[in-house]
Amino acid sequence: MNKIHTLQKLEKEKLVAVIRGETSEEAQKISEGAYAGGIKIMEITYTVPNASQLIEKLSADQERDWVIGAGTVLDEVTARMAILAGAEFIVAPNFNLDVAKLCNRYQIPYIPGCYTVNEVVQAMEAGADIIKIFPGNTISPAGIKAIKGPLPQANIMPSGGVSADNLNEWLEKGAVAVSIGGSLYKENFEDIKAAAEELVQKL
Repeated sequence: MNKIHTLQKLEKEKLVAVIRGETSEEAQKISEGAYAGGIKIMEITYTVPNASQLIEKLSADQERDWVIGAGTVLDEVTARMAILAGAEFIVAPNFNLDVAKLCNRYQIPYIPGCYTVNEVVQAMEAGADIIKIFPGNTISPAGIKAIKGPLPQANIMPSGGVSADNLNEWLEKGAVAVSIGGSLYKENFEDIKAAAEELVQKL
């Protein structure tokens, strides 16, 4: 999938599942449960043990029409590892110019974490197509609208603090997509699937 198609899929689906776990197996279970519930965009974070191997494994799964990306990518070395493993987008909690350049070089969407208008502008100038507002739980949905006042061209994706209860409010205030994490972290597959289904139905 090329960069344009990845961005189009992300904008269409709206929901990005942020996958964490104490083991690779746990992270895979959350990914598969989220997909079973209707979420098709997975962000495998580099806090997961053996994240590159998991990205490679999930990317090779031809039975699911999901998009696998990498999260918590703090430097260009990790970004390159993720891309080689098959990641179709790169997400970070911060903005890093070297990561932006690398992702532009290989035409992989880079979604850096920003908090201020100055950071958002800096990331857009470096070629970031979507800006992750992080931590989202310290900025209300109205904060997205405020950012888009002077920056209507900014594609904003909040991460942190997004739930089934406020999902549509974020989107109504101008978010192009949202990141969902904690809502999906359940003990068993069926509960993960049910949580994902609730989010998808809210859309």
